[in-house]
Amino acid sequence: MADMVSPLAILGQLADPYLLLVIFASAFYGLFIGAVPGLTALMASALLVPFIIFMEPLPAIASIITASAMAIFAGDIPGALLRMPGTPASAAYTDDAHALTRKGKTVVALGAGLFASAAGGLFSAVILTLAAPSLARIALSFSSVEYFWLGVLGLSCATFVAGPSLPKGLASLFLGLTLATIGMDPTSGIPRFTFGSSNLMGGLGLIPVLIGLFAISELMRNANSEFHGHADTHRMGPIFSTIGARLVPHKVGILRGGLIGTVVGALPGAGSDIAAWISYAIARRGSRIGRKDDDDGAVERIMSASAANNASLGGAYIPATVFGIPGDAITAIVISVMFIKGINPGPTLFLNNPDVIYTIFAIFFIANLLMVPLGILCIRAFGLILKLPTSYVSPVILMFCILGAFSVENTLFAVGLVALFGVLGYLMEINQIPLAPAILGLILGPLIEQTFMTTMLKSQGDLLIFFDRPIGGTIGAFTILVWLAAIGIKSFSGNRQVELTPPPTDAAAVPENRRAS
Repeated sequence: MADMVSPLAILGQLADPYLLLVIFASAFYGLFIGAVPGLTALMASALLVPFIIFMEPLPAIASIITASAMAIFAGDIPGALLRMPGTPASAAYTDDAHALTRKGKTVVALGAGLFASAAGGLFSAVILTLAAPSLARIALSFSSVEYFWLGVLGLSCATFVAGPSLPKGLASLFLGLTLATIGMDPTSGIPRFTFGSSNLMGGLGLIPVLIGLFAISELMRNANSEFHGHADTHRMGPIFSTIGARLVPHKVGILRGGLIGTVVGALPGAGSDIAAWISYAIARRGSRIGRKDDDDGAVERIMSASAANNASLGGAYIPATVFGIPGDAITAIVISVMFIKGINPGPTLFLNNPDVIYTIFAIFFIANLLMVPLGILCIRAFGLILKLPTSYVSPVILMFCILGAFSVENTLFAVGLVALFGVLGYLMEINQIPLAPAILGLILGPLIEQTFMTTMLKSQGDLLIFFDRPIGGTIGAFTILVWLAAIGIKSFSGNRQVELTPPPTDAAAVPENRRAS
């Protein structure tokens, strides 16, 4: 297929001044939307539809690609500066990024995410261009069995991001899974735990819960304290020199995150959230650098998850362009726009309009290369927030939290959810219960339940079906090994800590005897 494409034809379309103007305008728009907590990349794409409907096909699709890529990265900015993840996927590494910021290393935190996001996006663009048909066939062969095991594998990552206390991590995970059961039963359609409220028929919105647990709880914790870090984002030069020296040690983590993001993104319905969490968990436990609790370990985890975050966007276009199956909600919008513009996504697109499809692939390269300079400008602008007193910043943050929750759900009930989960998040944090497993359970709970019930209906209750299919059985066996490894690691580390801890009575007696002598 690729030999039918004329490079000159692609360059000619990319050189269109109107197309370049749309790309630049969409880039600034995506950076702004992504940096506002609660306004996601999906919302940025959806809000573009009334405008791009009057554009030509290529500028319309280029607008969504650029805006969504920029919004996914920009979600890292409020997460690092204010511990308020701008997008659900950014929540995976918000704590690490914010911890670096509080140490006065804002450039390291945001620069690592910026360069890794661009690298992950470029990696997925290369895979998208070279191997789209092959990867799409693999993703198309997945059934509910494979999706179930993938969801359970992602859920198992909660044991790796739970922190030192496994019981508290599991308590947080089960809380998230319990919250995921609120709403309509996916198979019977019967309302569950709605208490007669129509607002709960569709379940708990992820964005209000996310804003409440992370943003409002952080505002409550810091209500009587001043910010002790300092904003060094006004210096653009050090971003290149500081992060440039860190790219080589973390190149494996970036490549690993790019690969995970591309593969997970190619699975319809998976999305950047799951890709970021899986990559973060693997970096935290499976990487020599990522296991450390120092700054290098935090940068490794940020880079790996950020690369997966953006790479999933390119991966989602693999099934969308080759088979017309949306990889996520954003590509569902793109497919709708394609149909409206008279472009039918699928195998015939590579035969009938190869110049169009490969120009779309080229736009991915432009968007991710443009992300670096524009991202630095965005970091510099938003870094000025840290120079303002907390008493001035907090009310504005609270206003954006309320605005973000209301704009997603369009109801005051969502604002109430923000307040409720803000208090819950505050109580969890003061009792050292991690928030990340709860978010992971809320994201993956519906996927696991729906695929499990669908599989059970197909097999009439035979559990062996989860190991009948070669791919599904392999993922299932790997997931069980992950469980055993997690239990073994926790048991070994617990026993080792007990063995290495001296008896308190002896430790106290030694100095007393020495003083007596």
